[in-house]
Amino acid sequence: MAERRVKVGSSVGLHARPANLFVTAAKEQGVKVQIGTADGERGPVDAASILSVMGLGVQSGEEVVLTSSDDEQGEAAVAALAELLEQDLDAS
Repeated sequence: MAERRVKVGSSVGLHARPANLFVTAAKEQGVKVQIGTADGERGPVDAASILSVMGLGVQSGEEVVLTSSDDEQGEAAVAALAELLEQDLDAS
């Protein structure tokens, strides 16, 4: 299983605009990706579901875990989404 831990860089966490950008990117990956909090308290949930992602209540600086299939496409998907999450997606 492809797995990546990353700290959320958006100043508002995974809410509203950052969550929408993340979910849109997750849908474009072509493989199923899941996201959950690193402490295991919330998730994992489908990264392509806006309601599920926002329901995690992830805050700025909180560490999350992205998982996908253990193949090149899964590895590429979690890498791309991890890179996205590290950015402040709420900045204009």
